[in-house]
Amino acid sequence: MPKFPEPPPAGHLARVTADLREVSSGTLLWRIYLRSGRYPSVWDDWRSFGPVARGRFDHHVPPPRSQERAVFYAAGDVVTCIAEVFQDRRFVDLEQDDPWLVGYETVGPLRLLDLTGSWPTAAGASMAISSGPRVRGQRWSRTIYEAYPEVAGLWYASSMHANRPAVLLYERARASLPAAPAFHRALVDPALRQPILAAARRLNYAVGRRGLAAGSGMPTHSGGE
Repeated sequence: MPKFPEPPPAGHLARVTADLREVSSGTLLWRIYLRSGRYPSVWDDWRSFGPVARGRFDHHVPPPRSQERAVFYAAGDVVTCIAEVFQDRRFVDLEQDDPWLVGYETVGPLRLLDLTGSWPTAAGASMAISSGPRVRGQRWSRTIYEAYPEVAGLWYASSMHANRPAVLLYERARASLPAAPAFHRALVDPALRQPILAAARRLNYAVGRRGLAAGSGMPTHSGGE
């Protein structure tokens, strides 16, 4: 049997007991968003356009378009945010599209389907659900969304940073965002320089501004996936 097959019908999946992770109120989550560029946003924007190629668990109904379904990706720590957001080039560009780091504390408890335990195997998949082809992960997410109406999102393992926790919230969880974040700074803020450099060293990512690596003065390599 393949380790990451197509999902079963929603009715069949619903018979598998959901492994729920209760995220308590006040849990600190992190994300990086872009204030400019082709798709500028604010810290608490939910992306209603989808599915998109990079959205591992987008549950939007194809074809890609704006719709009622919306997603909000976050992570349990800053290093995981950096690993995920800048994975394509493995270069942390501090200026392009004006990236900002935000940390916010959840409002009220969240019930997320835990993909880091035995549920993927019980459902007929494996841990590859968090690292395999994204388009298939999206199909699983759509089926999960339909099979478990009580689930507000997914708790999964980051494929880019040591299986650290990452979170995908469905629009069902809109009320979990606070009125204001607990932490909110641009990546170019001097206060973030040392934490970003430390994260980049850990991940072996380059850091710089608009294509120039920090300390080298030379353009960084810009490779594809």
